Amino acid sequence: MQKFELTREFAEKMDQEDMLAKYKERFHTKEGQIYMDGNSLGVSSKDAEESLLNMLEIWKEHGINVWSIEGGKYFLYQNFLGSQIAPLINAYPEEVTVANSTTVNVHQCIATFYKPTKERYKIIVDDLNFPSDRYAVDSQVKLKGLNPDDAVKVVKSKDGRTVSEDLVIEAMTDDVAMVFLPSVLYRSSQLMDMQRITDEAHKRGIVVGWDLCHSIGIVPHDFKKLDADFAVWCNYKYLSGGPGAIGGMYINKKHFDKEPGLAGWQGNAKATQFLLRHTFEHAKDAGGWLIGTQPLFSMAPLEGVLKLYNEVGMDKIREKSLSLTDYLMFLIDERLSKYGCNIGNPREEDRRGGHVSLEHPEAYRICLSLKEHNVIPDFREPNVVRLAPVALYVTFEDVYKLADILEDILSNKKYEKFSSKREMVV
Repeated sequence: MQKFELTREFAEKMDQEDMLAKYKERFHTKEGQIYMDGNSLGVSSKDAEESLLNMLEIWKEHGINVWSIEGGKYFLYQNFLGSQIAPLINAYPEEVTVANSTTVNVHQCIATFYKPTKERYKIIVDDLNFPSDRYAVDSQVKLKGLNPDDAVKVVKSKDGRTVSEDLVIEAMTDDVAMVFLPSVLYRSSQLMDMQRITDEAHKRGIVVGWDLCHSIGIVPHDFKKLDADFAVWCNYKYLSGGPGAIGGMYINKKHFDKEPGLAGWQGNAKATQFLLRHTFEHAKDAGGWLIGTQPLFSMAPLEGVLKLYNEVGMDKIREKSLSLTDYLMFLIDERLSKYGCNIGNPREEDRRGGHVSLEHPEAYRICLSLKEHNVIPDFREPNVVRLAPVALYVTFEDVYKLADILEDILSNKKYEKFSSKREMVV
């Protein structure tokens, strides 16, 4: 554990020694604003902006011929971007693609891999995952004519913050067909022991899928070693692909012969796609799980930002992220705990993702007060202010200033001016 100090000079010294500090200039950060919501929507990068504007020019110049220029790059854009994402999770390029939204990709993967029988039909989930995943799981179970109350096996959290890997493994009974869990819990930042769960599931013949929404771009993964069956994620959080950016999907190459659960035009083998047959012949790579024509404007920002991420490397990003979150937790302990603040995420570096979960009974109104002070966090029920100091554009001095602002809000109860009535988006 790094030794931290309470002075502003310490934060300034950390920034001076930071090898990633120069990358902040490649993001559109606002003067005077402290952006702590990169785990929900990442800041726009100049690289992403350039790629998006370039795509607009390509459309203006080439029209329908956009699909044929540069050796068919944009007709196969999902393959190109997949090859750029693959190093972030150490997967083979052909195992990674971009398509749809996260929830559509959950539907696609469960429709593909969930083949219930009378003896083996249950799907293990947890009770802390983001609701959309559960909606998709329940929907797919109903499409099979089954009742989610019976077929969906929920592993319940003991503390309302974390999920026990022991309980997940204990739930892997003979009637379980699939395990589908988040890599990092969106509220508490718990990083699951993915390798242990995957290995234990495979010993029992159970399919394993992971939702990487809160780990992609901030936690290095090794899918060649992990050997999970599938994974899905969004590209607009840590990867800063833009609001509602196209989703990502990993399909283990050992499953390339499987028929996609949801077949579509763009998943057809490229050699026969324009023969326009009514018999689907799926591509034998992750691209076989595409459905409709790829939205180039939604994909283009990723090209720029992935260039940046691969230039830096996930190990360096993770190292700084851990240092920033360690420092933030230190300041919360030393300066804010006396005001009723508590840290709700695991403290161990191998058990947490990229954000800190600051718990307080007035978390909602504190979140609103932070925004008034030009700090961008977000709130999650029932009592969590999520703070994500993203390595590429947040400084140690930003974290220090955040602690200053929080102490001012708490000591002077500035949050009391705000209503506790929930707004639509916080």
